[in-house]
Amino acid sequence: MIREGKKPPKLVKNPALRLGSSVYWVASLLGIALFMGGCGSFPKESAEAQQERRGVAGQAGGATPVDVAIARKDLLQQQLEYTGTTTPFRTVSLRSQVEGRLVALNVDVGDTLTQGQIVGQVDDVLLKTALNQAEAELAALQSEVARANTQVSNARAEVERARLVVTQAQADAQRQEKLFKEGAIAQQTAEQSRTTAQTAVQALRAAEEQVRTEQQAVAAAKGRLTAQKAVVAQARERRSYARLTSPIAGAVLEKVTEPGNLLQPGNEVLKIGDFSRVKVAVQLSELELANIQVGQSVQVRLDAFPDEKYIGTVTRISPAADTTARLVPVEIVIPNSDGRIGSGLLARASFISKGEEQVVVPLTAVHKAEKEQENPNPKSTDENTQGQVFVVSKTKDTTKVTARTVTLGKQGDGKVEIISGLQPGEAYVVRSGKPLQDGNAVSLSILSEKLDSTLTGK
Repeated sequence: MIREGKKPPKLVKNPALRLGSSVYWVASLLGIALFMGGCGSFPKESAEAQQERRGVAGQAGGATPVDVAIARKDLLQQQLEYTGTTTPFRTVSLRSQVEGRLVALNVDVGDTLTQGQIVGQVDDVLLKTALNQAEAELAALQSEVARANTQVSNARAEVERARLVVTQAQADAQRQEKLFKEGAIAQQTAEQSRTTAQTAVQALRAAEEQVRTEQQAVAAAKGRLTAQKAVVAQARERRSYARLTSPIAGAVLEKVTEPGNLLQPGNEVLKIGDFSRVKVAVQLSELELANIQVGQSVQVRLDAFPDEKYIGTVTRISPAADTTARLVPVEIVIPNSDGRIGSGLLARASFISKGEEQVVVPLTAVHKAEKEQENPNPKSTDENTQGQVFVVSKTKDTTKVTARTVTLGKQGDGKVEIISGLQPGEAYVVRSGKPLQDGNAVSLSILSEKLDSTLTGK
C-alpha cells in the first residue's frame, strides 16, 4: 500500500547498474567485518610482540641470576666412621694373697666399688695365730735388749769404780815412794804400793772391756729385735690380706668364686672394671693409617644414647696389623664422668682428618680452567690442579663477575679446597642460571649471601 503524497521509487531497469550496486554493498559489509575483527585482535598480537622483544632484549644484555656465597676458611673434614665396642678403661682382677676359706663376699655383679672398700673375708685363724707367736717373740727380744742395756750400765759403773781405785792406788804409790826416798819406810812397802796401783789399772782396763762386750750384746739383741719387728709386720700384713679390698674404684664385672670355697694364693675372686673412662677398639684399614695419629680427636656416638656425642682421643695404634684382613687395631678413650657408659655397647667412631684451614667452596662453584680444557688428560684435584671461579664485584649500578684461576686442593663431601686464587671474604658464584663469561652482568638470587659493603666498590 502506497501512502499519499510520496511517489514510489523508480526501479532501475539497467541490470548492470543493479549488479554494481550489489557488489558495492557486499564489499562495504566485508570491510566493516574485517575492521571490527582487526580491532579485537590487535591488543593480543601487540602484547606478544612486546614480550618477544623484551625476551630478545633480555638475552642480549640482561643480568644472569646467580647464587652467591662469601669465601671462608674451613677444614675439609673427611669423616670415616667405624664401629667398635666399649670396654672399661682398665680391668683389674682381685685375687687372694693368702691361703684360706672364703667366708664372706659382700658384692655382686654390677655393684659400684670405691678404692679400698672391703668386699670379702678369708678365714684368718691361722694367720692370727702366727701373728700372736711373732708378737710374743718380739716381746721376748725386747726384754733381752732391756737386760743387755742393764748389763752395759753395770759394766759402766764398774769402770767408774775401777777408775777411782786406780786414782787412789796411784796416789798411795807416789806417797810411799816419797817416804822411801826420805828413808821413812822400807823399800818393800813402796814396791807393794806400786804393785797395787798397777793392779788397779789392769782392773780398770778389764772393766772397760766388759762395757764394750755388753754393748755388743745390746747391738746383737737390738738386731734380733728389729728382725722380729719385721716378722710381726709381715704377719700383720698377711693377716690384713684376709680382708679382700677393692684395689681400684669401679664396678664388679664378674664373680669368679663363692663363699665357702678354699682359696690359694693367686686365686681370682672378682673382676673389677674402671669406668672413669671408657675404651673403644676399632679396626682400621692399613690404607687409612696416614690420616690417624695418636692424640687425635675422635667423635663417638653410642646407639644406647643416640642424642649424645662424645669426643674421644686416640691413645694407641697397634704396631701389628692382621695378616689376613690387613686391619690395624686402634684404641680410643672417651670420658665417662657420669658413669652412664657401660661395657659392651656399640660405638660408632668418626675420625676427623687433621689439616690446615683453607678456603673451601662447593664443587659447583669451580669450572675447568682454560688450560685444562685444552688438556685431554687433566690431573686429579688431589694433585693441586687449577680451576676457574667467578668472583662477584658490585658497583653502584651493576654487579659483574670476573673469571679467576684458582689452585685446587683436596676435595670431599661435595667441596674442594682453594689453595690460592681466592681470599676469605670475597664473593663468588656458587651456581648460575646459564654459563658465565668474564665480565657478565649478574643478579643475585634470594639464596645468595648478603654482600659486604667492601664489595660494592664504594
